[in-house]
Amino acid sequence: MMQIPGAYTEGYAKARVHDPALADLYIEHTCIGDPELDPVMEEIASLPNDRLTRFIRAGIIQEEGGLKDAPQALRDFFQRVDTETPPWLDHQAFRPAIRVFNLNVTNMLIAFVCGVLIEGFATLIAKSFFATGRVLDPNTGKRRLMQNNRQLLEVFYPGGLEREGDGFRLSLRVRFVHARIRQLLAHSDTWDYARYGTPISAAHLGFALTVFSMRLLQYSALVGTNFNKEEHASVMDVWRYTGYVMGLPEAVIYKTEEEARKIFDIAYMCEPPPDEDCAATANGLISAIPVTASIENPQEAESVKALAYRISRALIGNDLADALHFPRMNTTGTLFAWRTKQRFQRLVRSKQLLRSQNFTQLLEISEYEEGGSSYRLPDHAESSKSNPW
Repeated sequence: MMQIPGAYTEGYAKARVHDPALADLYIEHTCIGDPELDPVMEEIASLPNDRLTRFIRAGIIQEEGGLKDAPQALRDFFQRVDTETPPWLDHQAFRPAIRVFNLNVTNMLIAFVCGVLIEGFATLIAKSFFATGRVLDPNTGKRRLMQNNRQLLEVFYPGGLEREGDGFRLSLRVRFVHARIRQLLAHSDTWDYARYGTPISAAHLGFALTVFSMRLLQYSALVGTNFNKEEHASVMDVWRYTGYVMGLPEAVIYKTEEEARKIFDIAYMCEPPPDEDCAATANGLISAIPVTASIENPQEAESVKALAYRISRALIGNDLADALHFPRMNTTGTLFAWRTKQRFQRLVRSKQLLRSQNFTQLLEISEYEEGGSSYRLPDHAESSKSNPW
C-alpha cells in the first residue's frame, strides 16, 4: 500500500477526483528523493567533508585523475553522469530560449524572483528551507537568492547545459546539495517523515520544474516579455533537461507543456494551504532582495522591498499573497506600469546595448566566487550551525 504523508491526506483525496493516476504519482514521490544519488551519499557518509568536497569538485568539473581515490559508488555515479543522456535531448532546441532570455533578462528575473520562487515556497517544500533556516537569515538568504540567479543565468547561457557548461555543473551541484540536506535531516530529530514525507522530495522538485518553466513563461509575459512559439517551446526544453541533470526521476519530469500544466494543477490540489513556515520563507526571500542588490540606504531598501511585494502580489494573486501574509496593497495598474517602462527602455536603447546591460545587471546580483564555484556541502542540518559552504 502506498504511504500517504499525513499533511497530504485531504488534498490527495480531492486531487484523485480529477486525475487518480497523476495524484497517485505525485503522492508516491513525496516519499522519494533522488533514487540514484541518495544511496551513494549514505554509502559515503563517513567521508570527511574536505575529501568529499574534493571528490565532488573533481567529478563535476571532470578533473583528470581527481576521482582515482574516491569511493567506487561515487566514481560509478559520475561515470553515469558523463555517459548517459536522455534520448530526447537536443541542445539545438535551447537556442531560441537563450536568445529571448538574454534580451529580456530584467523581465524574466523579476518573474523568477517575484513570481516563480514565491509560488514554489507556497508548498511544503518551504518546510525543508525553513528547517535549515537558510532563507530566513538575511546573509544566507542573500546567498541563496544569488545562487538561484546564477543558475538562471547559466542554464540560459550559450552552451550552459553542455556537459562542461556552468549551467550543467551548477545544476549538478544543486543535486548534491539537495541530497546532503535530505541526509542531514534524516539524521536529525527535526523532520516529521510521517507528516511531510521526504525533504526536498522528487514530487516537490517535479512541481518546481513546472513552475520554473511554465509559470516563468506566464509571469514573464505578464511583465512584458513577448515569446514566439519557438521561444516558448525552447524555454520548456531548457528546464526539462535541467530537471534531468538535477536528478529528478523521469516519471515526474514533464514531456510537454500540457503535461506540465497537469502536474502543476494536481500538485497544487495535493498540497495543503500555505502555513506559517511557507509565509516566513516567502517573506524572507522578499526581504533578501534589497540586500542582494547591495542597497544600503534604509529608505531605498524599503522602497525596493515594497515594489517587490507589489509586483509579486500582482503576479501570484491576492489570495495566495494574503495566505503568505504579504502586506495588503492595491496592485491596480502595477503590471501595466512596469510593461510601459520596459517598452520605453527598448525604444531608447539598441538591442545590443540592452543585452549588455541586462547581462551585467544579472552578473552583479548572482553568486560568483573567487577561484570558481564552491563545491562544499553543508555539514549540519541548521544553516547557522554549518560550516560555510
